[in-house]
Amino acid sequence: MSKHVVNFVQLTVLHNILNEIKNLLSFDIQNYPTEDDFLKDLNKNNSLSKSTIITNSNVRFKTANINIDKRNILVFDNFPIQLNKLIDKINIHLIKQKYDHQSKIKIKDYNLNFNSRIISKNDNELKLTEREIDIILFLKNQTEPKTVDILQKEIWHYSSDLETHTVETHIYRLRKKIKDQFNDQNFILSSQDGYSIK
Repeated sequence: MSKHVVNFVQLTVLHNILNEIKNLLSFDIQNYPTEDDFLKDLNKNNSLSKSTIITNSNVRFKTANINIDKRNILVFDNFPIQLNKLIDKINIHLIKQKYDHQSKIKIKDYNLNFNSRIISKNDNELKLTEREIDIILFLKNQTEPKTVDILQKEIWHYSSDLETHTVETHIYRLRKKIKDQFNDQNFILSSQDGYSIK
C-alpha cells in the first residue's frame, strides 16, 4: 500500500529537513518552492486538491481554479518547532483527514460512512456489518463484475473450508437489506459474470 503524500508549499527548508529522515516517516513528501509551482501541478492533477498541503499563512491559493478543501491544509508559522512535534502534528492531521474521507464515501446515490458503518440516501439510513462494508467497497472499486471465487479470495482471504454459499448468502442478505430499506433492487447487480456495483 502506497504512503500518503504530503505536499510542502513554500516550505522548502522544512521539506529538506524531513527529506533527511524520509525512511522513518509514515508519509511521502513532495516539495513546491512556490505557490505557482503547486498551482501548475494542481491544474494538471486535480487529485492534489484533496491531498494534504503543508504551507505557511502567506500562501492563499487565490488563483487556483480548483477548489482546495481547507481541511486539507496545515499551516505552520511558529518556528522553531521540535522535529518530533512537527511529525506528530502532520500525523494527527493525516489521521483526521482519513477519518473525514471515510465519513463520506459516495457510491451511486448513496453516502457510505466507513467509520460508523452506515449507508444513507436522503434521510434514510442503514447500519451495515464490517463484512458488508468490505463487499461494497471492493465491488465499488471494480470495473467488471467479480465472481464468487474472486470475492472469496479478496474479501474472505480465501479459506479452503469456506463454502461458496457463504459468499452468496452474504451478498443475498446485503441485497435484501438494501432492497428493504431503500427499495433498491439494483444496488448490487448480479449477472452470469458475477456481482458488480455500477
